[in-house]
Amino acid sequence: MVEMSTVLKAQTRTNEQHSQLNELRKQGNVPAIVYGYNVENTPISVESKSFLKVMREVGRNGVISLDLEGKKLNVILHEYQEDSLRREVTHADFLAVDMMVEIDANVLIELSNDAPGVKSGGVLQHILHELSITAKPDDIPEEIKVDISGLEIGDSITVGDIRGNYSVVINHEDEESIASVQPPREEEEATEEASESTEDQADEK
Repeated sequence: MVEMSTVLKAQTRTNEQHSQLNELRKQGNVPAIVYGYNVENTPISVESKSFLKVMREVGRNGVISLDLEGKKLNVILHEYQEDSLRREVTHADFLAVDMMVEIDANVLIELSNDAPGVKSGGVLQHILHELSITAKPDDIPEEIKVDISGLEIGDSITVGDIRGNYSVVINHEDEESIASVQPPREEEEATEEASESTEDQADEK
């Protein structure tokens, strides 16, 4: 159930002119659009401070109760655009969802704990940074933590290794690597040099 603290008020808008969108932003609002379940594509605007407050509360994949002039919609933030210099959200897309129907979402991967192989001089490689999953809106996690405390030098952890830890459907092949610990660079270079030397000797013969 969506808590009252996650309600975000929105207003419809009809003017799509660039000057009007900039004026909305100057007034402290974010131009947006809502579409999906039980709603037509509707241009809206939300108050910027309220938007940021709600996003801090529910997280990137959390469900928001959007109050569109009295009509309540369960939505998630599907996409957003940001001014990288001002660090301000300039546009947002909200996807209205049916809480009983599964949807696809991308969830960030966070590596947790320390890998023993790194302490031994290995180099940690974080290969897969997010997972595509399928789940009901309320079941979408904010992030997926992957424990790397068992990785020694030469080890890796794959999607197949974590699939059974979560009730959501993970839309990746089991063989896809999430993280690995590679040998120290000096060892790699020494191995490459030894290999080249062996090849040179074989060529001379």
